[in-house]
Amino acid sequence: MTASLPQCPRPHGIGFAVAAAMLSATLTAASEAQGAPMSTRTISMNNVEIATEAFGDPSDPPVLLVMGAMASMLWWPQAFCERLAAEGRYVIRYDNRDTGLSTGYEPSNPPYTMDDMAEDAVGVLDGYGIDKAHLVGMSLGGTLAQIAALAHPDRVATLTAISTSPVGTDTASLPQTSAAYMEHAATGEAVDWTDHAQVIDFMVRDTRMIAGSAHPYDEAAARALVTRDVARARNFTSATNHFMLKGGEAWAGRLAELEPPLLVIHGTGDPIYPVEHGRLLADTVPGARLIELAGGGHELHPADWDTIIGAIVAHTGTGE
Repeated sequence: MTASLPQCPRPHGIGFAVAAAMLSATLTAASEAQGAPMSTRTISMNNVEIATEAFGDPSDPPVLLVMGAMASMLWWPQAFCERLAAEGRYVIRYDNRDTGLSTGYEPSNPPYTMDDMAEDAVGVLDGYGIDKAHLVGMSLGGTLAQIAALAHPDRVATLTAISTSPVGTDTASLPQTSAAYMEHAATGEAVDWTDHAQVIDFMVRDTRMIAGSAHPYDEAAARALVTRDVARARNFTSATNHFMLKGGEAWAGRLAELEPPLLVIHGTGDPIYPVEHGRLLADTVPGARLIELAGGGHELHPADWDTIIGAIVAHTGTGE
């Protein structure tokens, strides 16, 4: 059986396959070395279970990492979380619905919206007994974090948006997903999404397509990470539900109302959301700061971690 999937990115941060969610695939085995203490917890809320992991000292300022479409918590690399925790932050990552070990649904009919996924982020904070946290979202995760910050400004100390697009904003005049990526995405129509080997091959190609030009791409590391993610998931095909999501309509034209201090981080070579999306996001929110990663793709490349982690630490220090 061949599962048919969308061939183009969706509004509000929904991208095709891994592209709207995935980080750089240059994760090495060393990046999973032991560092800051890590604990696991499953949060139950509204008939949904969300699998989470936390790094560092619970007495430190909390930072919640929100990943994008089809992406489990693994796409926030453990080494990234440990390094951020070592800077004096209590770091929490989690599996979105329909990914990893969190609640999943039958493919093609998701009974939830992007607004529900944004509420999941707030629910994770509730599960940890955290009143207010710093949110860091990437791609669709950046969209969800924007919605959460708009809906619950009292729960969000600061917001960092990485490789994403402004919520509730007309982006039709901006550059869109590259033609090269769209050509690759169209090949997803031929993938049997119940066949793990085909899925892994496609997703590895996807990570190459979304990588930037500034740093080397590591295909072996990409394959190891993708293979682990597919094997770990309860039903990996369910993650394709993310392409059918709606939501965020209540915030149309209201992004400038965002209250938490905003940091935008965006690669200048992002083929999914060209850097103009990040620039518009920063221009729309009063007081926002923009950091552009020269040659960076739709990714968190380890070579950029010093810049990214340093910026997050500095930014989250403003809302402690």
